[in-house]
Amino acid sequence: MPEISRLSGDRDWIDLDFVERERTPESAMALGIQSHVAGLSLSNTVELLEDLGVQRSRKAVHDWVQKADLQPESGKSPNQIALDETVIRINDQQFWLYAAADPQSNELLHVRLFATTTTTLTEIFLRELRQKHDVKTAVFLVDGAQHLQTALQRAGLRFRMCHHGNRNAIERIFRELKRRTSSFSNCFSHVDPETAENWLQSFARWLNATN
Repeated sequence: MPEISRLSGDRDWIDLDFVERERTPESAMALGIQSHVAGLSLSNTVELLEDLGVQRSRKAVHDWVQKADLQPESGKSPNQIALDETVIRINDQQFWLYAAADPQSNELLHVRLFATTTTTLTEIFLRELRQKHDVKTAVFLVDGAQHLQTALQRAGLRFRMCHHGNRNAIERIFRELKRRTSSFSNCFSHVDPETAENWLQSFARWLNATN
């Protein structure tokens, strides 16, 4: 369990309002959700709970993470936003992970998973980002991807090209995300994109909570 050292700390970021007639103690559910999102496989998470005297299945832990519907908190007002996308593979299929991060706090602001990458999809991502956060005066840091720049221009948002410096924050986040997404086959059975996206958003919420 290589990630066990990262499982301590506050779990108030886990909202258990979805719980209805659940026989598992909420403290154990919160630990199960945190453990799986932080890096443990479903099997190792089940073993961890068993050590605490809680007997639950891999499916139960998977369902807790999905039902919790965790996402990065809204209402931020960043000065800069690192915007990028990266390719990940799920069940031998290629997907594009869009992410926006605040390079000053290293917090993920929004993440989405798309089957392809286009200017239109970038505009959808930006519209959702604007609904969640105050980004009117923020400067977006982008690489040379033309569709990112075009979508930002259409949205009337400021941007500048940046390959190093404050963009390093999102590169670090992407490395961690890719390290984790490479273990999807150990975390999910026959994962679909919606399930993967839900997990990625949960991971973003956990990552922000550990900053």
